[in-house]
Amino acid sequence: MKAKDLKAKDITGSSDPYVKIWLSYGTTRVEKKKTNIKMRTLNPIYNESFIFDIPWEKIREANLEVSCMDFDKVGRNELIGRVVLGCRSGPMETRHWNDMVAKPRQQVAQWHLLKD
Repeated sequence: MKAKDLKAKDITGSSDPYVKIWLSYGTTRVEKKKTNIKMRTLNPIYNESFIFDIPWEKIREANLEVSCMDFDKVGRNELIGRVVLGCRSGPMETRHWNDMVAKPRQQVAQWHLLKD
């Protein structure tokens, strides 16, 4: 939905952030979705939602890698930070994952700290 106080990655003291989400089963990446790029901000508001269809028999090996990236016109896009949601993640991430599994097709929002 949104982010706040992101790290500045551009020489202007800002970033051009977007979010990339990978659905994986174990170590195999299956599907990717991305938000729009928000130019020159450290507090982007996306208000975008994504739906991933995960077969029930794969739910225990599934995870979502949510990466916040800085878009660059020249060179490579840089990682600002990421969080992995799944049943084998950290306690906050696992709770969010369990809430999403318990409420399919409903929006489940929660703040997370990004890790490098």
